Amino acid sequence: MKESFHTKKKTLMKKYKKSTWLCGALFIYVTAMAIYLVPRNHAISEMERYVTIAVSYVIVLLLWLVLRQKEKLAEKRRREMEEWKNDSEHSNN
Repeated sequence: MKESFHTKKKTLMKKYKKSTWLCGALFIYVTAMAIYLVPRNHAISEMERYVTIAVSYVIVLLLWLVLRQKEKLAEKRRREMEEWKNDSEHSNN
């Protein structure tokens, strides 16, 4: 009974990964700034504008990759701790 309640609660309250929501927000921000500011900025050359936008997207991509790797390592550590805890409980009994 407890497990079914826990799984129902988990499906109702799905937690979004930090790599998803943070990088999504930054992607939207960079896109909005590019659409709004690039046509209005005449102080730099056109090539510089597009290079700046491209570098911004690359930074968001790299952040996404780093955060995903961090999340995977955290999940792996969590699983290993659960296994270690289960093994220690079985060896004590």
